[in-house]
Amino acid sequence: QVQLVESGGGLVQPGGSLRLSCAASGIIFGLSTMSWYRRAPGKQRELVATITSGGGVDYANSVKGRFTISRDIFKSTVYLQMNSLKPEDTAVYYCTADGTTRTGTRGDFWGQGTQVTVSS
Repeated sequence: QVQLVESGGGLVQPGGSLRLSCAASGIIFGLSTMSWYRRAPGKQRELVATITSGGGVDYANSVKGRFTISRDIFKSTVYLQMNSLKPEDTAVYYCTADGTTRTGTRGDFWGQGTQVTVSS
């Protein structure tokens, strides 16, 4: 059973920082592409950041220079460091894994989401 458990969301003032964490289990973490998506009220889901199995990273234009995705393979955890937060970053943030389970099932797996609210 694959589990992706996000944490670190909350309320922060504009210009502040948060670090989201996503602890993964049940997948071969080092061979998985890990991503963060977000969905804001009334808006379409947006791909925020991706880190591939090879360590390559990519970001949405809206967060480039402010957000950093990273991972700790030994902890099977992916992070999203968010700096210079803006009210428009307010959304539910989801961790996803595109990879293979330890039983050989290939799939795209999602966490339950964590709320980030940027407001004064």
